[in-house]
Amino acid sequence: MADTSYLKENLAGFVPVETAAEIIKATVRGSSILRLSNVQSMNSDTKKFPVMVSGPGAYWVGETERINTSTASWIFPEMTAKKIAVIVPVTREKMNDTTIDVFGEISPYIAESFHKSIDAACLFGTNSPFAKNIFTEAGSQTVAVGTNARLDLDISDVMAKVEAAGYDVDGFVADIGFKNSLRKLRNSAGDPLYAKGEDFDTLYSQPITFNRANSWDKTKAICIAGEWKYSIVGIREEIQYEVLREATLQSVTMADNKPLSLAENDMVAIKATMRLAFLPIKGEAFAVLVPASQSQEAGGSEAGGSE
Repeated sequence: MADTSYLKENLAGFVPVETAAEIIKATVRGSSILRLSNVQSMNSDTKKFPVMVSGPGAYWVGETERINTSTASWIFPEMTAKKIAVIVPVTREKMNDTTIDVFGEISPYIAESFHKSIDAACLFGTNSPFAKNIFTEAGSQTVAVGTNARLDLDISDVMAKVEAAGYDVDGFVADIGFKNSLRKLRNSAGDPLYAKGEDFDTLYSQPITFNRANSWDKTKAICIAGEWKYSIVGIREEIQYEVLREATLQSVTMADNKPLSLAENDMVAIKATMRLAFLPIKGEAFAVLVPASQSQEAGGSEAGGSE
């Protein structure tokens, strides 16, 4: 536990290791991208990740025949970590109360802000520092909702796009408003295709996670399917912080409809930053269920039974 004297005496620096680890764990729990992707640690701001693009082959050989050899092909994409930051205001009284663990109190807000921004950037490129995102890389691998008479067949067609490219769907991510349609899906025996699980909900027996509106673009997608090992995330373990005392926070509006002025409102704020890298290696490993039109709400199609 980090006590408030630590913050008062050290107005900038690294979040204590144990607290930083808890924030990262909470960020991972809340992020679809971090839960599904191939997540690796980074010891510096850049890292090369070896990725096999074609493997060695096996050959049939007769007795005494020479065995052919083949080699695997690798690529080594380099990822660069980018800084993500959040500012959480707190009262001066809270900072001065030695019985309160300030980091413990604000950690959930830091983690939530981080995972919302990470998912929005990596899935759709929203306010993203990264050159690529899942939606754009999936390209033409889309199926419009309502293409088939039943929603379950639309989802199956999305999976087929990935499979036709030689990959296998091992997870989904969707808008949280899509849950209602998924709950109505049944197979021919009347069993639900969507099921609640302890660690993951499942769809077609594969994990599915859900994003809320501020990290999901309903105008672009309803659901994304993919083989998620081709979505690579690098995380720097350190989280840095700075205690702000004089700043004006334009994004926070007070009761008088004016921006929060830390000095005038007798408050302080803690700015936390972490570094993260992201790269989708193979766009064809992903496919998207898209709205029938830009104006249609996600999940508007009625779910039917499955054969």
